[in-house]
Amino acid sequence: MALDPIPPSNANEVREDASESVSSTSSSAPLQDSKKTDNMPADNMELPTLESRGLTSDYRRPNIRRRALSAGASRFPKSARLLNKSWLWIRGPSPPVNLHNPSPWLDSTPPIQGHSLHPKLESKVLALTRLIHRRNVWLLVILGMAYIISLSFLVRANWYLVPTDAFTGCTDSFWSPGNGCGMNGENCSPFTSDTPYQFRCPAACDTVQLLNIRAVGDREVVYQPLMVGGGDDLQTYRGDSWVCLAAIQTGAISNDKGGCASVQLTGGFTSFIGTVAHGISSVSFNSTFPLSYRISPSTSFTSCTDLRSPALAFNIIITILLFVVLRPKPIVLFWAMVCIGYWHIIFFSDPAGTPPPISNAFGTFLPTLFIVYAFWLHAFSHVLPAFDAMPIERAIWYLVPFWCGTLINVITARLPLDRLTITDIRQQPGALVTILVIITVVGAIVLHQVVWVIRKTGWLPRYLMYYAIGGAVLLVLSQLPGLELRIHHYFYPILLIPGTAFPTRLSAVYQSLLLGIFLDGAARWGFASILQTAAELARDAPLGSSLPIFLTNSTNPLANLDASIVWESISAANTTREGWNGFSLLVDDVERYSGVATNFSLVALNLVATVPHFFRLAVSTFGLLFIERNQEVEFDGVISQRLQYQNNGVSSDYTRAATFYPNGTFTDPLPGPS
Repeated sequence: MALDPIPPSNANEVREDASESVSSTSSSAPLQDSKKTDNMPADNMELPTLESRGLTSDYRRPNIRRRALSAGASRFPKSARLLNKSWLWIRGPSPPVNLHNPSPWLDSTPPIQGHSLHPKLESKVLALTRLIHRRNVWLLVILGMAYIISLSFLVRANWYLVPTDAFTGCTDSFWSPGNGCGMNGENCSPFTSDTPYQFRCPAACDTVQLLNIRAVGDREVVYQPLMVGGGDDLQTYRGDSWVCLAAIQTGAISNDKGGCASVQLTGGFTSFIGTVAHGISSVSFNSTFPLSYRISPSTSFTSCTDLRSPALAFNIIITILLFVVLRPKPIVLFWAMVCIGYWHIIFFSDPAGTPPPISNAFGTFLPTLFIVYAFWLHAFSHVLPAFDAMPIERAIWYLVPFWCGTLINVITARLPLDRLTITDIRQQPGALVTILVIITVVGAIVLHQVVWVIRKTGWLPRYLMYYAIGGAVLLVLSQLPGLELRIHHYFYPILLIPGTAFPTRLSAVYQSLLLGIFLDGAARWGFASILQTAAELARDAPLGSSLPIFLTNSTNPLANLDASIVWESISAANTTREGWNGFSLLVDDVERYSGVATNFSLVALNLVATVPHFFRLAVSTFGLLFIERNQEVEFDGVISQRLQYQNNGVSSDYTRAATFYPNGTFTDPLPGPS
């Protein structure tokens, strides 16, 4: 947006009032003193008029407005009067308010009982740092070199003193969901290990949770970590449990600092017991699973502590020195904020991988610089210089919200909101309330900025025009077939920062917060498309495909665990129209059959008769490829089977679990996918 409010060269220029004649010339009378103007804000900051920037204000002249109104005024007098009043309100006061530079609060606080609470702190800071400020070029070079060297040591200590293959993400496990491990789990073998495997986990893994349903037996787990077992005396976990969360739950590592531990694969295990420890909860699975593991705190690794907190303190101190002590030009401060914030996110607060993919980070850095330069031209260059005489206030209004913005994913990690999709808002507990609160707060901020700043300075008509054009473009994009509009959180600052191009304290807070949010989105996720397919938005959620039907059911149950389980054929289920030609059967969450037959004998599985078993089925295109699917269910001592169609190795949604209990009872799967 070409919103470029540069301070006017002639602050005495006054726009024509709507009541003046068309032939009247531009007034040369000076503006009223700010103390005598009702609409003048307390802060002494000038804001440009449209004419001072060479922008025409003909749209404000009474003859054009009268011409537009006269056409329909005779037929619709009430509507014409309403439109006239609306236009007069939108265009703002005439003459428009000229915002002046904010006056230092810490220098101008009135005394209380003869004592000043703030004895000209800003002036004292300016006086104390004057000598440093005069020589800030060389000091900046020295500080920059020292910062890069120090940051390199921090990055090395955080990522490169432990073998790369030892890094484990918060959601890493030894087992892929659905049929991702292939027939009998062969793709996830071996199931046992002779020696422990050492690993290192990052900090703050306890905020990570499932966003789509996972099936663990006959239970569905969602909006919590994927943790199965750990409650027995040996603290045994099912193979698909997240390793770092298991290490936190056993106390082997700290959630706040991360750490190193070791894991031993222990093969098949029966009856995983859920538990709650160190703030992490796990679910039970009372059947058999071919892969399990146990965590041990022993490790030979050093430098296992996640340094995100020390790095944050270090970067905050550097930015405070820049804002308060060195005080370089505003554009230097701006670029320092951008670069320090971006690389802090890449290496410490929200890395995209473990260790961070530096090549991807540099690939995103260049377009990030282009976008933030537009932020500087159209917003920051009109606000940041206004605080040159207030180093303390400038540090407060810019650095506090900026660092909150860069840490937005960490601060909001526990909020019940992720993708802003209708499904998430409906299903996730607390999501609707959260989104309503966010909308209310953001709406109040936007309303204040529009009514009390943008409108009074005469810029509202132009802003409305730009945002109307942008909104129309987004509306057209949202109607493209097969695609859905998703506004990523890097995109919100692009939309909102132009509205902060006014030298007020609140504008400084808003734009620095939005800059931090933009950097977090770009550094962590890159510039993902705002148009995505439904499958991309769904991630690993059910596809909505047809579900096969078990013919073995509560009225025709299994006689025993040596019998065959039977299901309906593709043609009978009328799923050939979707291209499915086979089936995939999960027994106790492990794929045991993939093919075109409509039955499977359980004899070869040697299932334990004293625990329940679970069966899930899906149609598929029988062939080479398998799609991983996140589904999980918790159950109490039952074997579950899931069935799904298959197409050339690609499986559809699995059914929910049909359960066979030790007493011979067989329960049908509940409706819907798992």
